[in-house]
Amino acid sequence: MNPVLVEVTRGGRAESAHRGAFAVVDGGGRVVRQAGDIDEAVFPRSAVKALQALPLVASGAADLLGLTDAEIALACASHSGEPEHVATARAMLAKAGRNESCLECGAHWPYDARAARALAALGGQAGPLHNNCSGKHAGFICLACASGEDPAGYVHPEHPTMRRVTESLAEMTGTILDARNRGTDGCSIPTYAIPLRALAMAFARFGTAEGAAARIRRAVAANPFMVGGSDRFDTVLMTALGARAFSKGGAEGVHCVALPERGLGIAIKCDDGAGRAADLVCATLVAQLLDAEVPEALLRPELSNWNGIVVGGLRAAGPLAA
Repeated sequence: MNPVLVEVTRGGRAESAHRGAFAVVDGGGRVVRQAGDIDEAVFPRSAVKALQALPLVASGAADLLGLTDAEIALACASHSGEPEHVATARAMLAKAGRNESCLECGAHWPYDARAARALAALGGQAGPLHNNCSGKHAGFICLACASGEDPAGYVHPEHPTMRRVTESLAEMTGTILDARNRGTDGCSIPTYAIPLRALAMAFARFGTAEGAAARIRRAVAANPFMVGGSDRFDTVLMTALGARAFSKGGAEGVHCVALPERGLGIAIKCDDGAGRAADLVCATLVAQLLDAEVPEALLRPELSNWNGIVVGGLRAAGPLAA
């Protein structure tokens, strides 16, 4: 059983707990620190969007279409659907000669409550551009169009564009990715179960590689808002640390981080899928490994009731606290 990494407190007492595992690994695969079972395969979901964006840059497609750093950053995003995110995704599609009708990610209302209320107040409807994955999907469409491929059906594993994306992920993680470990993500693209150890190694490599990886890191460091949005964990952390850390959360309690100056990668999985716990594990490990000024709100999250009264919080526990 994986250890307790995070406790939820109320009145100074532990009210509940989140178990999980994490791996801190260098680019050669050496484990620097770990807790729990790091060899169990997990679906990283959105945590690997930067690795999936590598072919967009490495192929020359980004340069051919004149993608900006903000647009490259959005290709790595799980954004909040704020107006700037929507406009940037639309601009990416326009550079490929396409529009939102080509997006195969599905539609949902913006994660950002203010953006959702503003859209509703105008009588608008949520569309695929509001989907948190629209930047990633716009990147896939740009890659297909720049390569002379029909983007239709790009979400399917056999599409040439998705094969290139999968090959990139397999190369970075050193993992065989095929039907045996494949599932379907919330945005309809394939997602593959990969051990935490391999995910952490991939992000160590991503954090130290030159070429496409370095360009993506620079783009994200210059545009952290694009990767998340207002008050989102990854945006807050990377705004504070700049190029010192690349951070990207995924669904169901997964989080991956690259620490370029240390040559290390981090992969986290909370057993119960709690994103709030994965965020705290991430913030704590980054603060410990970088000896960096991580924002206090990320290291000691507070819980408030409906009257705005602080009633508890989250705290690191077990091997994470030690």
